[in-house]
Amino acid sequence: MALAGSAIGLGNIWRFPYVVGESGGAAFIVIYLIFSLVLSFPVLCCETVIGRRARAGAYVAYTTLAPGTRWNFFGILAVLSCFIINSYYSVIGGWSLEYLVQASMFGFHADNAAASSGVFNGYASDVWRPICTHLVFLGMTAGICVLGVKNGIEKVTKVMTPLLFVLMVIVAVYSVMLPGSAEGVRYLLKPDFSKLTAGAVADALGQSFLSMSLGVGGVIVYASYMKKDTGIVSSGFLTCLFDSGFAILAGLAIMPAVFSVGIAPSSGPSLVFETFPYIFSSLGQHLGSPVVSRIVATIFFLAIFMAALTSSISLFEVCAEHLVSHRHFTRGRAALVLFLAMAILGGVCSLSFGVLSDIRLFNHSIFDICNELSSNYLMIIGALAVALFTGWVMKKEDVRDEFTNSGTNRAGVVVFNVFYFVVKYIAPVGITVVFLANFFK
Repeated sequence: MALAGSAIGLGNIWRFPYVVGESGGAAFIVIYLIFSLVLSFPVLCCETVIGRRARAGAYVAYTTLAPGTRWNFFGILAVLSCFIINSYYSVIGGWSLEYLVQASMFGFHADNAAASSGVFNGYASDVWRPICTHLVFLGMTAGICVLGVKNGIEKVTKVMTPLLFVLMVIVAVYSVMLPGSAEGVRYLLKPDFSKLTAGAVADALGQSFLSMSLGVGGVIVYASYMKKDTGIVSSGFLTCLFDSGFAILAGLAIMPAVFSVGIAPSSGPSLVFETFPYIFSSLGQHLGSPVVSRIVATIFFLAIFMAALTSSISLFEVCAEHLVSHRHFTRGRAALVLFLAMAILGGVCSLSFGVLSDIRLFNHSIFDICNELSSNYLMIIGALAVALFTGWVMKKEDVRDEFTNSGTNRAGVVVFNVFYFVVKYIAPVGITVVFLANFFK
């Protein structure tokens, strides 16, 4: 559940629908699913092998399994990636918290989609409100991580992850019943490969890695806590299945609604927050019952908030584990230091929607730079390092021993040779080719 909670997050709900919208709809989803099965699943298993074998986070794991080498650099890179991602991620988490409060207490009152967009833009461009919600969300993440794995992370994710599925199913059923929603369903399910570009292919792999939290050490950390009798193949496959299934479920919850109200599916990161307040406002007017509208809106933004929190916990834990195990911080001190550092970078990302919006690099805002740098570059480099390390640095006997639970796991024994071939030859080449596609956008 911790692995699934780590994988299932804002990457599925917030980022997946708008990236699909920017990249041609169903054709992008096909490429995304292929990458998830052929590249992301093996890399997920590699990270699990590394973490459970070393019983440590990425930096210490690389140092332990390849002593005297410079492979621990990629452990530092993983921590840096998590730090950057969670800094801007908590800004979006703050948005979800703000809209959850608005939905539950006041409801939404927008006469049209443009008015709904205006409300969001006014909130996001404000100086203090989004920073305050960012800090509250980040503080909740830090507090859960202070409690540790068993008393904090495990207890939260084993409840929130299945509940998240239930909530999103409710929203998806409601969304596909809206007038005009059929076009949104068709957009998601009918491929048009003529719209695919090299950049869209790179985005598909970046989305798959971001969605499953690969290449940043989160799986390595969680795997270091995993029992020796847990099947790596089964846990990895279920995590991959849950994550991909939830991404499509989120698409079915959001895209039909987007087409229903006539908002462009490529509206960008704010798509969810611009679209659904108007939809819920319209629902209240149509039913003549604002109470029903408020309940549905609260369920939806509660789902987004929980998805954000479970993923934020795993990202925060990677950084905290490094400070605790390598720098010998107490959990409390590590959480405080990380909270302050992420609060600063996240605050700058938040201000890039307002007073710092004129600061741009290659026509990208500070927020966009952090988003693209982490998902399309750092995560892919980290995942490539994981595949190369498992296939070319670790002893094959050690990989087999961990992957097959010392020969006792039937599924691991059956698929090991295929897995090892993919990791050694196919995954590094595939990841490299897609990474290079970033430079041809």
